[in-house]
Amino acid sequence: MRDSKPIIFCIDDDKQVLRAVMRDVRSYFKSEYRIMGTTSAQEALETLESLKKKSEEVALFLSDQRMPDMLGVEFLEQAMKFYPSAQRVLLTAYSDTEAAIKAINAVQLDYYLLKPWDPPEEKLYPVLQELLFDWKANYKPEGSGLRLIGYPYSPKSHAIKDFLSGNLIPYNFIDVESDERAFEILQLHKRTGSELPVVITADGEPLCSPTIPVLAKALGLSATTKEDVYDVVIIGGGPAGLAAAVYAGSEGLKAVLIEKRAPGGQAGTSSRIENYLGFPKGLSGSELTRRAISQVQRFGVEIVTPAEVTCIEGDGQFKKLTLSNGSSVNTKAVVVTTGVQYRELEAKGIRDFSGAGIYYGAAMTEASACNDKVVYVVGGGNSAGQGAVYLSKYAKQVYISIRRDDLTSSMSSYLIDQINDIENIEVISKTQIVEAKGDNEQLSTLRIQDLLKGQEEEREADALFIFIGAKPYTDWMNGVVKDDKGFIVTGRDLSRSDKNNQVWKLDRDPYLLETSIPGIFAAGDVRSGAMNRVASAVGEGAMAISFVHQYLAEA
Repeated sequence: MRDSKPIIFCIDDDKQVLRAVMRDVRSYFKSEYRIMGTTSAQEALETLESLKKKSEEVALFLSDQRMPDMLGVEFLEQAMKFYPSAQRVLLTAYSDTEAAIKAINAVQLDYYLLKPWDPPEEKLYPVLQELLFDWKANYKPEGSGLRLIGYPYSPKSHAIKDFLSGNLIPYNFIDVESDERAFEILQLHKRTGSELPVVITADGEPLCSPTIPVLAKALGLSATTKEDVYDVVIIGGGPAGLAAAVYAGSEGLKAVLIEKRAPGGQAGTSSRIENYLGFPKGLSGSELTRRAISQVQRFGVEIVTPAEVTCIEGDGQFKKLTLSNGSSVNTKAVVVTTGVQYRELEAKGIRDFSGAGIYYGAAMTEASACNDKVVYVVGGGNSAGQGAVYLSKYAKQVYISIRRDDLTSSMSSYLIDQINDIENIEVISKTQIVEAKGDNEQLSTLRIQDLLKGQEEEREADALFIFIGAKPYTDWMNGVVKDDKGFIVTGRDLSRSDKNNQVWKLDRDPYLLETSIPGIFAAGDVRSGAMNRVASAVGEGAMAISFVHQYLAEA
C-alpha cells in the first residue's frame, strides 16, 4: 500500500552530508512526512516527474547549492515546474550567501540554511517546522474541505468565494459549466441547477444559495459576543485590529475583536507583501492574517465575525455597542480599526457586472477563473500592482489602466521593476474606463478613453479588477471628530479642530490615538494622517492598547 504522507525531498552531491541531512530531518519529521533524497540533481528531477505522475505530494525541497551537475538554485527552478507550492530551502556555505539572497527573487526561495546546521534543535528544526506549517495551511488534498458548486461569473458565487477566502476556509470551486462532476454531486444531494450556488459542507450538508450569515453559522463562526462587559472592544480585523487584539490579550485585558466580513482587511487580500520587516521573500496577505489570528486566539481574545457595529453610545465609564444583528455589548474602552474600503468606479455599466467579471480587489479569489483570458486592472497603487503581478500568472494578458503618465509617483519601485519584467503585463497610461458592456450578464468589453487625445476605443475584456484608492469606513460612527474626507481625527490634531473645543470634556489632552470621545481610540488607515502601510498599522494597533491601559488606570 502506498504511503500517502507528503514528502520532504533532500538533495546533496556529498553522500556523507546527504546522510546527515536525512538523518536529522527524519528523526524529527518522520511521523508526518516521508523523507527522500538523492545525490544527483538530474536523478532528482526524474524522480519528481515520476512522483507527479503518481499524484504524490512534495511539501519541501532542501537542496545544496554547489553541486557539479546543476547548482541548487537551478534545480529548485526546475523543481518548481512539478511542485510550485512546495517550500524551497537552499543549503549553502557562508561564501555562497549572496547567491542565496539573489535566489529569493529568482526562484522565490523560502529560506537558506548555512552549513553546518548543528545543533539541529536550534538551527534546522524550527526553520523547517515553520515552513511546513505554512505549506500545510495552503495544502488542499483532492476532495477535501468545502465544495462550492456554481457559475464562474456569478455575483452570488463570488460573494461566497470572497467570504471563504477572507476567513481562510479551504474550499474547492466546481464550475458547473465545465466540470462534469458538478451535476453528479447535485444529483447525489438531490439538488438542481436552479438552486445554485450550492455549498457542500465537510459533513455533507448541502446549503443552497446560502446568505453569508447562514453560511457562517454552518461553519461554526460566531456572530455574537460571549461576555456582557469587556475591558476593550476592537472594531475591525485588519492589521491594526489584529495587532491590538494580540497586545490586549497578551497583557491580560478582557478583549473581543468584531469584524464585519473577514479578518485581514485590505491587506488580507494582497497576493504578496514584500516590504514587511522580517520576511525577505515577502508573504501573502492571507498568510499574514493566518499567523495573526493564531496569535490572537493563543492569547484568548474572542473573535466575532461576521458582525457589524452600527452604533456606539455613551461617553462615560462604559460604552454600549449595538451590532447589526440586534445584539449589544458593553465595554470600558474601544479601539476603532475599521480601515478603508475601495471607492467605486464611476463609469457606465460598472454596477451591472459587479461580481460577474468586475471586482473590487479580490485578485486572489478570482485569479484562477481568469486563466488564459484578457484582464484589466484599474489603479496605480501597490494593491493594484500586486494584483496585476498575481493575475499575470493566470491571464493571457493584463492591462493596467492609470490616469497618470506612469506608476512612479504612486507605486513602490520594487513593484514597478517586477511589472516591467513580466511580459504579459502592459501599462496603458493617460487612460480611463468610461463604460463596461457584456453579454449574458457577464462582462465582455470595456470602452476606454485616451485622456490626451480624447478618443475612445472598445476593447475585449474578460475581467476588470478595481483598485482606485479608498475611503474610510466611518459613516456608521457619529459623535467623533472627522476630517473633511471622513477619517477620524485623533490626538494632537484634535487641538487644531474647532469642533474639539465643543466636545472634549476632560482636563487632560487627548492621548495620541484617542478620538474626541475619551476612551475611544482609532488606529490604522481609518485614522486621519495614517501612513497607509501594513507595518505602521500594526504599530498603531499595538500603541492603542498602551493608551487603553492608561485610560483604564485613570478611570
